[in-house]
Amino acid sequence: GPGPGPGPSPRGQRAVACNAKGGAVPAGKSGLAPWIPVVGLEIHAQISSNSKLFSGSQVQFAAPPNSLVSFFDASLPGTLPVLNRRCVEAAVMTGLALNCSINKKSLFDRKHYFYADLPAGYQITQQRVPIAVNGSLSYSLYIDNKMSQMVTKTVRIKQIQLEQDSGKSLHDDTRSQVLVDLNRAGVGLMEVVMEPDMCCGEEAAAAVRELQLILQTLGSSQAVMAEGQLRVDANVSVHHPGEPYGVRTEVKNINSIRFLAKAVDYEIQRQIDELENGGTILNETRAFDSKLGCTVPMRDKEGKQDYRFMPEPNLPPLILYDAKSLPANMNHQQVINIDWIRERLPDLPSVKREKLVEQYGILPEHSFTLLNEDGLAEFFESVVKQTQMKPKKVVGWILNDLLSYLKQHSLTVKESPVSSFLLADLLNLLEKKEISSTAAKQVLAELWKGEGKTPLEIVKEQKLELLQDQKELEQICQAVIDGHENE
Repeated sequence: GPGPGPGPSPRGQRAVACNAKGGAVPAGKSGLAPWIPVVGLEIHAQISSNSKLFSGSQVQFAAPPNSLVSFFDASLPGTLPVLNRRCVEAAVMTGLALNCSINKKSLFDRKHYFYADLPAGYQITQQRVPIAVNGSLSYSLYIDNKMSQMVTKTVRIKQIQLEQDSGKSLHDDTRSQVLVDLNRAGVGLMEVVMEPDMCCGEEAAAAVRELQLILQTLGSSQAVMAEGQLRVDANVSVHHPGEPYGVRTEVKNINSIRFLAKAVDYEIQRQIDELENGGTILNETRAFDSKLGCTVPMRDKEGKQDYRFMPEPNLPPLILYDAKSLPANMNHQQVINIDWIRERLPDLPSVKREKLVEQYGILPEHSFTLLNEDGLAEFFESVVKQTQMKPKKVVGWILNDLLSYLKQHSLTVKESPVSSFLLADLLNLLEKKEISSTAAKQVLAELWKGEGKTPLEIVKEQKLELLQDQKELEQICQAVIDGHENE
């Protein structure tokens, strides 16, 4: 694509600071009033379901191209959509977890646009009345990168809507042709629309990470960004205090949380520099080039695309019930009961963190790290159950020693060569003062090799035991003195 244009070079950038108070960026070269960045996100989460939103085709990542395409997905004439119950339940769960009001009546619409990977020429979505509205998401981030100071913020959720994914176009430049894979066409998505309540990349990243954890806890989406199950579009603008919001640009299809933070901060800085140099901001769609670390224009939105929304004629309104409105003679398989789903919601990450802090007396920031790594909280609890060591000390070993080793070797918690059982064994030896903490680190280094030895065997092999017997120690000292009289 085209280069980064006349923006700042990534190295020469002023860092866009997030502060706890709401994040104005200091005045630039012109020394005028500070700039206030505004960031809003639209997130597409692929619903974790065996089949697509309106057809019986299977959903599977990396299947052979066009092997999972029903007549409906290919939009053959006379085919009709049939709504997938699991997708509706997943959206209701997600809406409840994000404190939304669930609409008991929601509607489906057609959004028209022409693209090779959209065989029907329209996407079925929920433009007028989506399934869930008016929610909120609380997320936490560190102030000024100090690991000890955390601040909790809230972003409002405007709505969650159900819609179909489109297929995938593969652009083969060497043969100048476009290949279309329709496996993904019709896969169920939840679009989560956030209000523009954030002010920098760090906030956007923290909010998306929390959403990802919530989706994974609920099981409503696996939310693996590398497989395109969570895709983020960021809307960014800047303005001076007291003035209306500036013109916004949209950075499309960001596929990693790290890139999201970089893309948003780069875009804020680019807009500030552009405006301070007398330029104007275009209402355009941009892409983030992760290799160059900058955003590049895709297509401008000046001629606002008319999607010609119309009601989807082949789908009736989606009606949901709660305990009060559930008709007595209704077949329970045929309806969705919001209260039934609410009662079965699992503990959300925020509640799990509170429980960890309460139960084990660990620091709040440590509870974040434990939950951020898949399976680490369970590993920690398992070690605590099997050892006499205080949970606060166990956390140190898990975060400093275990986690840094796993990160270094790009291993997940589940792939750790040291099981919770082995680590507990080792910490018990340390706690009973049978070895020193220096020796414990040596034993851990041996355990990483995964040779199947127990901590005690390693201690004996390498003679790492602490001597407790005063008489024995005196004899050793005496022997040394006797053997080196001159010294």
